[in-house]
Amino acid sequence: MALTGVERRRYIRAKPALPLRVINRENKVEKTEAVNLSPLGLCYGSVAKVQKGDIVELTLLVPNAKNPVHIDGKVVWAKDGNVGCEFLRIEEDNKNTFLKFFCELIYAETATAKKEV
Repeated sequence: MALTGVERRRYIRAKPALPLRVINRENKVEKTEAVNLSPLGLCYGSVAKVQKGDIVELTLLVPNAKNPVHIDGKVVWAKDGNVGCEFLRIEEDNKNTFLKFFCELIYAETATAKKEV
């Protein structure tokens, strides 16, 4: 029996609405937005045809960063115009930029949630 309303994710998600460029298996470029983000993956809106298992190149535009974050990802699901990607590799020069941004984002979202309670 499937449980409803149970969170199955292993990691917390942030909702950054960051600009994202995706290059799919057919080398087609799509400019979109990251819907949510975790330390190991992200979800983005897409009109392109992708399938589970496809490898995509992601370029995440992080605010106030000197360079965008380059990520190789694997599509783990695609449904209703959204795509879930698992990170396979983050370019070495970009790891600290990505992790710093993610931590700051989670901290800001947590602080906002506490004020609302």
